[in-house]
Amino acid sequence: MPAKKTRKNIRAGRKGKPARKPAKVRRRKPARKVSPRIQKAAPAPVPEERLTKEQLIERAKKPGLEAMRLHPFYRGKIEVVAKCCIRDLSDFAIWYTPGVAEPCKDIAAHPEKVWEHTIKGNTIAVVSDGTRVLGLGDIGPEAAMPVMEGKGLIFKYLGGVDAVPICLGTKDPDQIIQAVKWLQPSFGGFNLEDIAKPKCFRILDTLRRECHVPVWHDDQQGTAAVTVAGLVNALKVVGKAIDQVKLVLNGAGAANIRIAHLCLQAGVKGENMLICDSKGALHAGRTELAQTEPEKWALVHLTNPQGFTGVLPEALRGADVLISLSKSGPDVIHKDWVAGMAEGSVVFVCANPVPEIWPWEAKEAGARVVATGRSDFPNQVNNSMGFPGIFRGTLDVRARTITDEMCLEAALELARCAEDRGLRDDYLLPTMDDWEVFPREAAAVGMKAIEQGVAGITNVTRSDLLRMAEKTIRRARGEIKLLQKEGIIKMP
Repeated sequence: MPAKKTRKNIRAGRKGKPARKPAKVRRRKPARKVSPRIQKAAPAPVPEERLTKEQLIERAKKPGLEAMRLHPFYRGKIEVVAKCCIRDLSDFAIWYTPGVAEPCKDIAAHPEKVWEHTIKGNTIAVVSDGTRVLGLGDIGPEAAMPVMEGKGLIFKYLGGVDAVPICLGTKDPDQIIQAVKWLQPSFGGFNLEDIAKPKCFRILDTLRRECHVPVWHDDQQGTAAVTVAGLVNALKVVGKAIDQVKLVLNGAGAANIRIAHLCLQAGVKGENMLICDSKGALHAGRTELAQTEPEKWALVHLTNPQGFTGVLPEALRGADVLISLSKSGPDVIHKDWVAGMAEGSVVFVCANPVPEIWPWEAKEAGARVVATGRSDFPNQVNNSMGFPGIFRGTLDVRARTITDEMCLEAALELARCAEDRGLRDDYLLPTMDDWEVFPREAAAVGMKAIEQGVAGITNVTRSDLLRMAEKTIRRARGEIKLLQKEGIIKMP
């Protein structure tokens, strides 16, 4: 019988063959876009509250009261959570014996495979001996644990980095160095935390030189990176060139010593820099420093060639910038000292819990831009804007160290993030709410590591690193939110 005519077989042509189904057109997935630079406007100015010291101290007590309630409630801030599937108990033959023997043999034959088969590639240790914890001093390793856990939580939420607190039962710098070296097989890097000076300098320098994974001291390097980012933008606000300004550093502890070095690297000229400790300016006549505090003595040879021997009030006369990390205020720095600075001066007073001078007093005295270490004043200089992104980028390229140039690159990228939103007297740096900052820092740090030849992974672009960091950080933040939503992390 002849085939019945239908629309389909008429279109098919002769012999009454049914028409072929039209081929499906495969639509290519659009290329994933790289996040653009932050274009959000800077937050609206917030009027400064003129609170007394007593009111500020009372406000500062509130987080501590909540901490005493919530720390026992959660019994720790971080925990181990599985990241592999467990379909049923037979999967343990893959994740443990006998199957696990195969990746073990692979690593034994090719040690670099440890980065692929294990957690090492995204896991660091936060190491402390508890000798300089916040403003509490030498409180011991057990008492330091809550701080190290908190650091680990920030690493995870802002950088997607798994961080394990390691509080050591020794104060001996040689034993600390040896302990970190022994732990290298298990960790992709180390964050040194709350270790007293001067031993913190030798510990960092030795481990940076002798370890094959990155070692970082946030009290030094993290503070320096974020401070320099703020300085770069402050000078843009006041319209001054970094290689022309006179800069005074008040305090010569671990943070300011590293800040001094990074400022020099960023373009501040040594002849324009003065560093003051409790005895006055560092100068060549203080020869005792060569034996007692070699880190200060090293800066003598890099700064103050004119041999200024005065104290802080004299050093500030005509200065463009003050960066102070000394002791808690107020009244450590006086209004008349600030009044004697150059027009359009920049004042960073970062002591905690109270800055060396109230911000409004510094402004009344003539300062154009003021920054502090507090979140309740504009222009907070906070390490948390640095270390999560810096370590993210370091791990993503398997860098074997974190160079000073990588720190500076992070500082400049952090500064650009704020500049993209619009700089003002009261807006120099992004805040932790601006999570897009951290992937950008990570990409900048990773590319600098590749450029300097310290990266183990080199066949990636800036866009690749940006996407990798965004994916990892989004996952970490989403995981925490999901656990809260499902009630696994209980709300207090």
